[in-house]
Amino acid sequence: MSIASPFVFIAYLLVLLPAGGLAYADPAKADLSNDELKATAERMRETGQKMQQDIQQRLEQLRKERAALVSRQAAERKLEAERAQQQAERDRAALAAVKETRQREALAAAQEKARKEAAARASEAERQRQAELKEKEDQEAALERAQRESLDAYKAGAKQQKLGTQTQFGVDL
Repeated sequence: MSIASPFVFIAYLLVLLPAGGLAYADPAKADLSNDELKATAERMRETGQKMQQDIQQRLEQLRKERAALVSRQAAERKLEAERAQQQAERDRAALAAVKETRQREALAAAQEKARKEAAARASEAERQRQAELKEKEDQEAALERAQRESLDAYKAGAKQQKLGTQTQFGVDL
């Protein structure tokens, strides 16, 4: 009602000042009849009621506007909360995607590393196998050479024995 009080006061002033001004403006009309006073009082009362109705309507309108504002703000807060929740969900999904991508990349890197290590081990095993094979072949070749040399030496020794250079009882003649 604090809003209504200044309006009522202003309304009374607006009604009284012209009426009072008329009474003081013309000294001949200074004597107002009882009917005129009653009519003026009735106009003032009607004006006061009209102003009171206007004030009540304005208050009602302001209350409705405030209620609409409060509900609009609540709807905006709710909408903003939903947006924030959706953004948080998108951020979580993006983070999960990044994490999954990193995991896939790490897995791919680990698989590539394991593949390279396996290839290096296979290469090293092949190199060792080739080295062992070459060593075996070298040993075989050396044995074959030694066998040929031994056979050649035996054959050479056999030729010399045929020529009469045999030793008897460990003594040479």
